[in-house]
Amino acid sequence: MTSPSTTPPPSWDVHRLPRADGRVVLVTGGNAGIGYFVAEQLAAAGATVVLGSRDPARAEVARAAIRARVPGAEVRAVPLDLADLSSLGAAVEALAVPALDAVVHNAGVALDHPPRRETRDGHELMFGTNHLGHFALTGHLMPLLSAAPAARVVTVGSFAAKSERLDLDDLQSRREYLPQRAYGRSKLAQTHFALELDRRLRARGSTVRGVVAHPGGALDSLTPSRPPVHARGVGARLYAAPAALFLQGKHAGAWPVVRAVLDPGVDGGQLWGPRVFGLRGRPRREAVWGHLADTDVAARLWDASRELTGIDPGGAPSGADGGEADIDPGEAVVGAG
Repeated sequence: MTSPSTTPPPSWDVHRLPRADGRVVLVTGGNAGIGYFVAEQLAAAGATVVLGSRDPARAEVARAAIRARVPGAEVRAVPLDLADLSSLGAAVEALAVPALDAVVHNAGVALDHPPRRETRDGHELMFGTNHLGHFALTGHLMPLLSAAPAARVVTVGSFAAKSERLDLDDLQSRREYLPQRAYGRSKLAQTHFALELDRRLRARGSTVRGVVAHPGGALDSLTPSRPPVHARGVGARLYAAPAALFLQGKHAGAWPVVRAVLDPGVDGGQLWGPRVFGLRGRPRREAVWGHLADTDVAARLWDASRELTGIDPGGAPSGADGGEADIDPGEAVVGAG
């Protein structure tokens, strides 16, 4: 039996996507970077795209840029601040749709230098935004996702998670705060969540699936201009030219994510990335990284996240309002301090 990374993939043309008319997709952080190109490509395929952004002005700029590239595109924006858990319910209400076909968990925070910063809820900023914010958002979205025939929760992964391991006794990086490590662990937590979500949804008979897709090595300097969202000068193009042998732009980094949303052959629990060494090229399925198979770590992270947010995305019955969990206040949880 061949591994996922060596199995010949079905035909998939990133420049001739299947039509997605009638589908509604929420892209968190869809106003910039990879999220912008995910939104643009989905809109070009006919999907109705909702940009979730904490900055309404930037979201409007991105919406206008997409419509300039894709005449007639159905694109709108909703305010979304993943660093403020109390605001997520209102953000979901603002979607004003009867069902949601997919959510792309793309938004994120990456800090390069101390000091340690916290969200509005008192969580370490990267863990709180990148992981806990999406964890809670999924819970709020679950009734809408469950109302669609075969919805997908697509998490944008990162190579930063590949070499990291979670410290379940210090999820908030209180004892030791190294920004790059904290970022990698926040992305690892996101990825564990995506795969554990898929397992729990299957166990309860849900048709919603959780998938992970990563962009490989995606650089701004190799990304085509989309003014005013993104502008690339001649100097940047020349400087980045050698890197194009091994890496790619963010427009190509979006390809695995878009495939995870649209390809009927993609299934839950899978990992997708670029074909060439996981760094560049057309999207293909990869073998799930070894440490992501640790279901005990994933389950303990889930329990901690549920306690920290008050929400259980995989525990509410299909169609339940809001995805809220009944949590025993006395339950012991790792890493909550």
